[in-house]
Amino acid sequence: MINKVSQQDIKRYNWYFWRFFIGCFAFFVIMILLIAFQVFGPLPSFRELENPKSDQASEIMSSDKQVIGKYYIKNRTSVTYKQISPNIINALIATEDTRFYQHSGIDFQRTFSIVLYNLVGKKQGGSTITQQLALNLFSERSRNPFKRVIQKLQEWITAVKIERNYTKEEILTLYLNTVDFGAYNTYGISSAARTYFNSTPDKLTPDQAALLIGMINGPGIYSPINHPENAKNRRNFVLRRMDEEGFLSAGQAEEYKAKPLGLTFSPIDHNDGIATYFRAVLKKEIQKILVDKSIFKPDGTTPYDLDRDGLKIYTTIDATMQQYAEEAQKEYMRKLQAQFNAHWKGISLWKSIPTFKSLLDKGMHRSDRYIALKSQGASDEEIREDFNKPAKMNLFTWRGDIDTLMKPIDSIVYCKMMLRNALMSMDPTTGYIKAWVGGTNFEHFKYDQVKMGTRQVGSTAKPFTYAVAIDDGISPCQQVANEPITITGYGADWSPRSSPSETVPGVITLRTALARSQNWVTAYVMNEVKPQPVADLIKKMGITSNVPPYPSICLGTFDASVFDMTGAYSAFANEGVWTEPTYLLRIEDKNGNVLYNNTPRVVQAMNAQTAYVMTYMLKGVIDEGTGWRLRGTYGLKNPIGGKTGTTNDNSDGWFIGITPQLVTGIWTGCEDRDIHFRSTRLGEGANTALPIFAGYMKRVYANQALGIKKNVDFVPPKSGLSITLDCGAYSQQQKGTNEVEKKLDF
Repeated sequence: MINKVSQQDIKRYNWYFWRFFIGCFAFFVIMILLIAFQVFGPLPSFRELENPKSDQASEIMSSDKQVIGKYYIKNRTSVTYKQISPNIINALIATEDTRFYQHSGIDFQRTFSIVLYNLVGKKQGGSTITQQLALNLFSERSRNPFKRVIQKLQEWITAVKIERNYTKEEILTLYLNTVDFGAYNTYGISSAARTYFNSTPDKLTPDQAALLIGMINGPGIYSPINHPENAKNRRNFVLRRMDEEGFLSAGQAEEYKAKPLGLTFSPIDHNDGIATYFRAVLKKEIQKILVDKSIFKPDGTTPYDLDRDGLKIYTTIDATMQQYAEEAQKEYMRKLQAQFNAHWKGISLWKSIPTFKSLLDKGMHRSDRYIALKSQGASDEEIREDFNKPAKMNLFTWRGDIDTLMKPIDSIVYCKMMLRNALMSMDPTTGYIKAWVGGTNFEHFKYDQVKMGTRQVGSTAKPFTYAVAIDDGISPCQQVANEPITITGYGADWSPRSSPSETVPGVITLRTALARSQNWVTAYVMNEVKPQPVADLIKKMGITSNVPPYPSICLGTFDASVFDMTGAYSAFANEGVWTEPTYLLRIEDKNGNVLYNNTPRVVQAMNAQTAYVMTYMLKGVIDEGTGWRLRGTYGLKNPIGGKTGTTNDNSDGWFIGITPQLVTGIWTGCEDRDIHFRSTRLGEGANTALPIFAGYMKRVYANQALGIKKNVDFVPPKSGLSITLDCGAYSQQQKGTNEVEKKLDF
């Protein structure tokens, strides 16, 4: 009887089991069908599978083929399979999916043996590499358990589709280009190699590969920066798996386990790296180009996203020269700021600068703190009270950022008293910009002073007036009495001033007048050639700001940018041809298709003879004039021309230097013109700007690989010269001419 009952029970339980199993299987099949018919949400289309969306950083390439920066939401740069070390592939397969090459997206054997694997110590996740890729590319992991089950089934279907559309190599490449590696939005194996080891994926050693692959399942808890012990244990686990799967010998695995992490942590941040100001200006320029030129994706309607679409941006910037420019700025501006601070020490800003209160009010109203408080409904009285309460501040210094306790209003004073500086260096023959330093520290002072800012140009404008005179056939050897002059006929009479200590007495040549930056002789030349031709030439030489045709423009009373002024001087060094300063060459999509090619404008601003004579006059500034420090103090003996510039009250200091291969413009001053050096000795361009040019050029000349040669001089025009540059010969000619005229008069 007992045996009979037991047999019936067994049959009944078997029936329940099979009914449950069949029901579960039917439910599973129905769910798969419902998901396949997209009842629970859309699945990736064929087009999406062919072109998966994976936010990819756009890269900025220098002329010497270095990545000098990126634009991104997620710091991801894709690489090809051939650019990935086998160590990475082996570590990934050994740890994440040992049967990767056997399954077709779903590994059912793996799925049903997960528990067994974990029991024997071979820890395996539930998803294949292809399933993980499906999750990375087309969805985000849900926290809801029911939704996660649905999502898991969706991943299965997508994984199978991926396997049908891609080879195993392509799947591995896609996966490694999309995974998250934690710090500073680092996505993809290329960015991870750069961030953690300052290397590339093809050069990663087994222990380095094991560390990075070990981070995939937990970039937070296995972070080698925040949790180095966890990271090391995880790395060693991956090395053990590589040993077990035959990718490493036991001896090799033990050797790599004994090594330290060996990090070279170099995170990429928008505020870090070289050419930060340039990259910010470039980004706005590219976004404008994409809109203005109606550049869309292949579908013809979707605009490109610079932060997500992995564009390649090729620029003219030379990474080495950029580094030299930034080093030269940092080296000298640290010293100049010390001079400035000592110069103002113990002197009341409120008494010495009448507009100081107004400047502080403007600074306060422009600050993020004021804007935030105002948006919260605070009154002006409450805001002013807040600005007078000490708060934690992070301040820029030339010795590094410091955290301190300071009243916000005092921090504005501190920033107002910080000198700013900008530099641009370009090849005058091609117009290619080689270095761009838009300010002293992008994180703290984001306003670009190369292209975005304009300042009064001072005496750097004088060569434009002399160029018109030379073009009219006047020799630089012509002598003029250096005496006061008043120019009439252009509204109010204009009489320029000349500092007694800097005035060269007597009769001097035009070359000497430019070399010594003499105001009266320059005004005399302006009166001879008239303002309109000078204004016309300035515009032809690329100055985009307003230049009214008044006599005072000969002394630089108009504003211009470092970008425009450097470009203008390039025409002197390039046989009179102005080539538009160029920093963007072309834009490519992530597949290498050219989206935009830049063609710079070219203008014959003056004839070749005039340009050559002007280089002769500008060399006089260095040989015997206001730029003599390049020879005497800094030891640069090669052919160099240039011009210093100092504006009223020493608010702006300029130096623009020219060589046959490089033209470099530099400006120095405070944010507000009312704050400046109180003496010309300290505030003149020869002291505030010229030394940075010297530091930059000495570095450039020392690196012969850059091809900027010391022994190259400006080339005379092929047609010869009709203007005499030898002042001794010119005097004899004038003497002979005068004698002939006397005889004719007789």
